[in-house]
Amino acid sequence: MAKDGERGLIGAIRDKLIARKQDWAREGRLLTGTAGARGLDRLPPGQRVVRDWPVLDLGVQPAIPRERFRLIVDGAVEAPAVLDWDGLMALPQSESLSDIHCVTAWSRYDNRWSGVRAADLLAAVKPRPEARFVLLQSSDGYTTNVPLAAFADDDVMLAHSWDGAALDRRHGGPLRVVIPKLYFWKSAKWVRRITLAAEDRPGFWETRGYHNRGDPWMEERYG
Repeated sequence: MAKDGERGLIGAIRDKLIARKQDWAREGRLLTGTAGARGLDRLPPGQRVVRDWPVLDLGVQPAIPRERFRLIVDGAVEAPAVLDWDGLMALPQSESLSDIHCVTAWSRYDNRWSGVRAADLLAAVKPRPEARFVLLQSSDGYTTNVPLAAFADDDVMLAHSWDGAALDRRHGGPLRVVIPKLYFWKSAKWVRRITLAAEDRPGFWETRGYHNRGDPWMEERYG
């Protein structure tokens, strides 16, 4: 268990990080003004390609053993589900290759993911007609929101593996969301709950100055 001083230090680091990123939003940091149509260039405007995978979080990296893993899928669905690890692995398993683009201006090409396609998860829980948005909740308290149409895209994954190995805790293991067509803050790490809703509910960064949609090719960094 962390000591009070350690918890205080983590809280101070988290608050400083949040304040800095809110300042970025107010200042429009990294905006180039050269936004264009999605997909005309592999590298979105204002981005640089990296070979490593930078680690970004809110100062906490939850440790979630597979035996304690639970994924809740609820809201505007016909068949709500609570999946343990075996239940997750019983769903259709897929692989995909995609690039990722972080709002802090780095991009990483050719990431190989293994996991469950969001489309296959949605097929299992059966969204109701009124469902239009998805709220993602993480085990560290983080939240983010996406339109259901974006979440249902063919390249969206609930990834448990990366480049042939189990997804590292630092990068959101045991399970994270991967939404390649949006900035990577939309790809929630340590995902524990997926809620479908008729109304949109902006998440952690969206309520702190970040764009509600987050399209990298349109430079939708901030709202």
